[in-house]
Parts: sequence; structure tokens; C-alpha cells
Amino acid sequence: MDQEKLQEKLERFMAACRKEGLKLTHQRLEIYRELAASDDHPSAEALHQRLIGRIPTLSLDTVYRTLGTLARHGLVHKVETGESNARFEVVFERHHHLICSHCLEIIDFQWPSMDEIALPEELRSWGKIDSKNVVAYGICRKCGPSSGEDPRSRHLREDVTDNP
Repeated sequence: MDQEKLQEKLERFMAACRKEGLKLTHQRLEIYRELAASDDHPSAEALHQRLIGRIPTLSLDTVYRTLGTLARHGLVHKVETGESNARFEVVFERHHHLICSHCLEIIDFQWPSMDEIALPEELRSWGKIDSKNVVAYGICRKCGPSSGEDPRSRHLREDVTDNP
């Protein structure tokens, strides 16, 4: 991300924190800065690893709590992936996610025709729907074996075979 766009995001973030009554701590700002500069939807653990060199006193707990606070205030987005570690992003333009079931890479994609489709009546009558998102899963080209075999099953076999 170029520095100008990053600076714009940081300025919007600082203004939003002030509006929400959130303190602009050094750690909070650096966590947001790292997330805003990332395009790989990092987990709290990944952000912690990236920041620990710059902020040696930063705890993983602080990263988790900060991301939770920022997500509750709508300042970051928690990406629902189905894996145990939540992933995060700062992108707020309408988009969906494609997740590799093997390496867990997440790719953003636009799908305007999907965004325009009305929900089925039984869902609309359920109550207030806040958002609708598509999360597609598959095996990316980097991970996909030529045989079409699910790489997860191959690794399970390797684990069983390697352990006497």
C-alpha cells in the first residue's frame, strides 16, 4: 500500500477513535497501522509477530483485546473463516472472500450481481439482516495437487505414515 493511502486510513482511524471515545494509544495505533498496511488478512498472532520487533513490550493479549475493541466499534472487520484463529482486515468496500482450505490464504473478490440479489422471503421475514457475505472455500493453485486429491487427506496420511 502506498504511503498516501495508508496515511489517509490512519487519519480516518484517528478521527473515528476520537468520535467513538477510544484512546489513541501508541499500541492501538501501531496495531491498526500494521493491519491497514496488510493485504493478507492477518490473525492476532501474525500481527503480534510483525509488531514485537517494533514494540517489544506488546503482549499477544493486548493485540487480541485491541482487535476485539476495534471490531466492536466497526473500525476493523473480523473475517469469518471457519478456522480457530480469527483473521482481520481494514477493507470496508463491499467484497467477499475466497479461502484456500489448505494454506488458508484469503483473497478478496467483488461480486456485484450477488450483492444485488434479494434474500429469500423466509430470510427477510426472519428479522433485520445486517449484511450478507459470500465465503467460498477451495484449494488454490499453489496448493492444488495435479491429481485433484484433497491436500488435507494427503497430509493426514503422511502424519500417520511418518509416526511409527
